[in-house]
Amino acid sequence: MFREMRRKNQVLPENITNEVLERGSNGILSVIGDDGYPYSVPVSYAMLDGKIYFHCAKMGHKIDAITNCDKACFTVVDKDEIVQDEFTTYFRSAVVFGRAKIVTDKELMLRAIYAISRKYCPDMSIESHNAEVNKEMPALCIVEITPEHISGKEARELAKMRKM
Repeated sequence: MFREMRRKNQVLPENITNEVLERGSNGILSVIGDDGYPYSVPVSYAMLDGKIYFHCAKMGHKIDAITNCDKACFTVVDKDEIVQDEFTTYFRSAVVFGRAKIVTDKELMLRAIYAISRKYCPDMSIESHNAEVNKEMPALCIVEITPEHISGKEARELAKMRKM
């Protein structure tokens, strides 16, 4: 169902691909939007139990698209260094194909928003976190992406360096 990567020497091992997903500061969510057009948008996210979670408003383009078709693609760029004298870029990225759904379980919503909060505000106290969550939770929607296929790729120069 999912294509194999053509440049096999640039495929990231699963553990490194997972590290890319864990440490990414943002990801690009791509879904099927209005009138069948692709819709891509950057989101802040966190990984929890092998799934991707992000928060958004309860209404809008993302929610409409996910409601109409649960298929999603999520991309994280871990490295993107332009190397002018080599006329290339040293890149590393991960792509996740999966199914997106709106989380309705209150406990899972709290776990997900806590994971997101800890990722982006690691120094925030539990009290501050809880106060912010209690204030914002009524307006939040949490989306979960369950991966069906994950791949990682890096520039051949990085692949060579990693294998040394």
